[in-house]
Amino acid sequence: MHSEVVAKAERARQAAAVMAGISTNAKNKALRLIAAALKEKSDEIIKANAGDLKVFRESSGYSEALYDRLLLNKERIAAAAEGLLEIAALEDPVGEVAGMRLRPNGLQIGEVRVPLGVVGIIYEARPNVTVDAAGLTLKSGNAVILRGGSEAIRSNICLVGIIQEQLRVAGLPEAAVQLIEDTDRSAALTLMRLNGLVDLLIPRGGPALIKTVIENATVPVIQTGAGNCHLYVDEGADLEMAADIAINAKTQRPGVCNAIETMLVHEAVADQFLPPVMDRLIEAGVELRGCPHAVSYNPSVKPASEEDWATEYLDLILAVKVVADMDEAIEHINRYGTMHSEAIVTSDYARARSFLNRVDAAAVYVNASTRFTDGYEFGLGAEMGISTQKLHVRGPMGLKALTGLKYIIFGSGQIR
Repeated sequence: MHSEVVAKAERARQAAAVMAGISTNAKNKALRLIAAALKEKSDEIIKANAGDLKVFRESSGYSEALYDRLLLNKERIAAAAEGLLEIAALEDPVGEVAGMRLRPNGLQIGEVRVPLGVVGIIYEARPNVTVDAAGLTLKSGNAVILRGGSEAIRSNICLVGIIQEQLRVAGLPEAAVQLIEDTDRSAALTLMRLNGLVDLLIPRGGPALIKTVIENATVPVIQTGAGNCHLYVDEGADLEMAADIAINAKTQRPGVCNAIETMLVHEAVADQFLPPVMDRLIEAGVELRGCPHAVSYNPSVKPASEEDWATEYLDLILAVKVVADMDEAIEHINRYGTMHSEAIVTSDYARARSFLNRVDAAAVYVNASTRFTDGYEFGLGAEMGISTQKLHVRGPMGLKALTGLKYIIFGSGQIR
């Protein structure tokens, strides 16, 4: 067992016991202090991040999309701080009573929301996840063990140092937020197997990371899956709206999980819709790969392989397919999608309802970009990740997703 991981998990266990009894006011005070400190020390954070960016630029795994995920600047730090203030403003789920009923024998039985305990999160590249995870776990009364990737280690050490300093100021246990600084794979493997110390593990990253955690973890895991997301343009859709949504969903930030990777177009509108939207996408720097019908509209479109339909590019690449009808579109989505975010552009209410009901995904949109699948955009303040599984929680994971329910029973001497 990795000694650093075990020692920090033991401290997290002690901190979680304290955090479970911390008042909402105390938690909110800590969140506001951390938010202020992030803004105040933004130059220090950017300097640490610059070290990560320099190393990444010189690495063999460099790409513009991943560089964007790693980048911190004043605007992004301010947004992270604002997310903490939003979390502070949200209702505290801890202690919420979910109903109370009276049994014939006089027992009053109810359920109350409680923290999960120690939450571990293994993630890649994005240092903003460090702030989001810390804020959500603090407000929900948990302790968190953070294990970020090596590419963001300087940024994460700086961020966690600032967070822990403010926890001390607020009188909360600094072990409520800890970072595993050893980026070796052995540290992650140990975290995955700390039954009795870690109550929940959340992997957040690419397919390889998710697969590793699922195959090796013995602690409970919530899968935050890859985002092979689709946009379907239906017969009779507002084509100007569809084009704007397609451009936004692919190009606004291509390296994130809620960007679309495939666009499906009804054959009845393909002739009118595809030529101009392809021109706009190509002008925006998007490489297009299409079915034979799609390829015929533009000489720069490359033929798509079977692998393309199943690929999360996280880059300025888009697969395009012309379909006979909505049934074919839904069949394609349910076959190749990762149950993340799917969208339809349509003017037909009945088909919109059918799409919502039949598409199997955590978030399904009608006439809107998939880029909104995000804890901040959903009013959750931030997110621990976007769950693509069906048990416990699905979609962006906010405060309630980090709590569980326990029964509370009031009696007056009843015996069985």
